[in-house]
Amino acid sequence: GSGASGSSRGDKTGAAANCDCRNSSRAERMRRTPQPMVKLRSVVSDPKALASKGPFDALVLVCVEPRCPDLERVDAVLSHGASVDARVGKEVVLLVAEQLPGGRLVVAPTGPVHRDHDDVRAFAEAASRGVRRARDAGAKRPLLVVRGAPATPAFAQAEAVAVLGALAGLWEPLEAREALGAAQVEPVQELGVFGNVDLAWVGAVESGRRLARDLCGTEPERMSPMAIAALCQATFAKSAVKVSLVDQRAKLEKQYPLLSAVARASFAVERHQPCVVRLEYKPTGKIERTLLLAGKGLVYDTGGADVKAGGHMAGMSRDKGGAAAVAGLLEVVRQLKPKGVRVIAELGCVRNSVGPDMFVTDEIIKSHAGVRVRIGNTDAEGRLVLADLLSHLREDAIGAPAPQVFSIATLTGHAGRAMGPYSIAIENGPARGAGLAARIAERGECWGDPFEVSRLRREDYEFVRPRSRADDLLSCNNLPSTMTARGHQFPMAFLAIASGLEQHGGGSKAPVPFTHLDIGGSAAEGGDWQHGRPTAAPVLALAAALLGES
Repeated sequence: GSGASGSSRGDKTGAAANCDCRNSSRAERMRRTPQPMVKLRSVVSDPKALASKGPFDALVLVCVEPRCPDLERVDAVLSHGASVDARVGKEVVLLVAEQLPGGRLVVAPTGPVHRDHDDVRAFAEAASRGVRRARDAGAKRPLLVVRGAPATPAFAQAEAVAVLGALAGLWEPLEAREALGAAQVEPVQELGVFGNVDLAWVGAVESGRRLARDLCGTEPERMSPMAIAALCQATFAKSAVKVSLVDQRAKLEKQYPLLSAVARASFAVERHQPCVVRLEYKPTGKIERTLLLAGKGLVYDTGGADVKAGGHMAGMSRDKGGAAAVAGLLEVVRQLKPKGVRVIAELGCVRNSVGPDMFVTDEIIKSHAGVRVRIGNTDAEGRLVLADLLSHLREDAIGAPAPQVFSIATLTGHAGRAMGPYSIAIENGPARGAGLAARIAERGECWGDPFEVSRLRREDYEFVRPRSRADDLLSCNNLPSTMTARGHQFPMAFLAIASGLEQHGGGSKAPVPFTHLDIGGSAAEGGDWQHGRPTAAPVLALAAALLGES
């Protein structure tokens, strides 16, 4: 592994090391942990929660049909509402209900859920719409009730998924909370849950997703490389997750040469300088499994010398979604403290800047693993960052109990072009033998964080082969991934070779399962990288698949 304890910038430490210190308010914001999510309260089988003068001020009903026969008071309001308003059961509506909490009932229908192509996300989406309608009506303590989920394995987590959807719907951007005040932007203080849901597990997962949204969705000056480090330090302070940092240029260039090449032009601007954030969790007792995760943290991707022209640069502050997801998963680990599982993560926090010292196409740069990489396009920078992180994690994996290595990145536009809004899992031979991608996809489907499983092929290795003896590996071609056949698959072949993990495949003496997750299509809602809400994918699926469910 790598990483000195604390900061390595002489007498400059923490957030102040790379912020604009003339702006003390910015430095203070960087040091502060953002406001946590709303409080969750379980009220299962408590009829007092349905009273008009109870602890809640709105009832949000997520339902397949506008009926609730087991709750007579609610069913009476639904029946009367449907008789006077044909929208009830077809779209989100608010009904006046003096006998219910706050005198208001929000009906949030899921739409059809029994067709072959329906899935549990319908409950998350309906809950998000419903709780936001209650918030806009003035509710600060809504009560969530879920009814009508099919009694099938695919919908077994519908209630918990609805709670997660409601919490996700209440999240607002960090910039808005800081500029306008958290209480104004996120006025809901408590969410009641009328159902049998493990709120401790759900709360831990949503806390991780909230951290991931803040990291991914925040603009590049507020969430610079060192601001990411500062937020991680504040989040994990005095916890079982230890944070260390590599941010000295000499160390970065020696230990992370590909990452440093990407960041080369950014070194000239202090607040844009790169760092590697290392997060480690060691459980008490015997370690049975080791999870090792690399996260791409491009705080801004200009494309470098191959600049993203024609307006394609907008939204590139979201290119840190992989690092955000990894940090979010470690927040889940911090809260759940899973037994028997050691977790090691590295976040490559970099800005791919344009400037006189930027790296360019045709350069040959030796990776941390000693592989000579010819640069094919400077806009394929994420795989360079990941390769060095993975090489360090490879060293941690050798000899560790049951290691599993993952890379997570908003790596390619091809991911969105090929699979739409779904995360993609690709694995090497040992990971495929262990069924890792299949398990992640199966748990993601149950929890509304779906995946598509792709496959690494011989053509992917052929694509990145060297064309002369001057180099060992080609990073990519000079076309956008969206215009390249197998544009999201061949980068994993590059990662395996450049990181040295190719030497630990199925036929090796020390096989290491390696799974690459491309979230280029799933990191932002609607594929809108500039304005779409960050999804925090795939924190939920990974928590369920790798850490265990409630």
